[in-house]
Amino acid sequence: MRFPLSDWIDAHPECRHNLASSGMRGAIPPPRWPRGEVDPAGASELQRRLAARLGVAPRRLVLGHGASEANGWVLGFLARRAGRSHPRLRVRLPEYPPLFDTGRALGYVLRHGPAPAEVAVVSRPRNPEGDLWSESALADWAEGTGALLVDETFREFVEAPSVARRGSPRVWATGSFTKFYGADDVRVGFAVAPPGMEVPFARYVGLVADELSPVSAAVALDLLERHDAVRRRVRAVVDRNLAALLRRSPALGGAGTPLRFDRLGRRSGTALARRCLRASVLVCPGRFFGEPAGVRLCLTRRDFPAALDAYWRVRDGREGA
Repeated sequence: MRFPLSDWIDAHPECRHNLASSGMRGAIPPPRWPRGEVDPAGASELQRRLAARLGVAPRRLVLGHGASEANGWVLGFLARRAGRSHPRLRVRLPEYPPLFDTGRALGYVLRHGPAPAEVAVVSRPRNPEGDLWSESALADWAEGTGALLVDETFREFVEAPSVARRGSPRVWATGSFTKFYGADDVRVGFAVAPPGMEVPFARYVGLVADELSPVSAAVALDLLERHDAVRRRVRAVVDRNLAALLRRSPALGGAGTPLRFDRLGRRSGTALARRCLRASVLVCPGRFFGEPAGVRLCLTRRDFPAALDAYWRVRDGREGA
């Protein structure tokens, strides 16, 4: 078990049409694993190379095993510094569930919308909505808080610069190689601390996490070296799928991310998702993201046009009843 959204996706591998998986695994060539011995100092080189791509000092970047793990580090670190036993966490739903579920597990009290809070969280681009908040929108969202945590897991899909590059004293960023690079099995993620927080944060992570394996570091370095080739393959798949989606439903268009949230008005996203299962179509119910009246659709598979047609037949009541 991992967390409910992930468990839902993993529990239905038999579905013919997968609109639930948000990464590129299976749609682009898999990562290349090294042959023979790897450099034991590869993690340090990965830290340096990745920091350069993000536009931050290497000492600000801490490597780990995924963005969800990195989000947990940041939220745990900030909770200890909040000055109250139950710090408040600002979240806007729908949102990627580990951002607020992890906060709740760490003792945060959730505050929805622009209510007073010690920490604000947001995914950018948004998961599940797929939209890209401007930096001014991020600043408005963080207003009145002591820290803003931005999960940038899908940033590479839109080639947006990292929010960490400006060096704001209260902005934290996290990311992962699992989505854009399709590198789920490599298990590489990271967190970027604000200037001035890098030393205490690195000490904290050293107490609660294991170091990245040299093999994972080597594979991630290879992916960085081949970034442009990976980007061409990703864009070929996602752009074609976006075109198919726009033909079907122009209202679901937008930024070039592989995520869309189909709002259903008063209809239950869980009920629709279960009807989809009967038609061998896998989608993610909005209840996992805190918004029950919708489902998340992902545009990462090569058979997306056919899967979208199958989904729409269920949505229109022509199948799965």
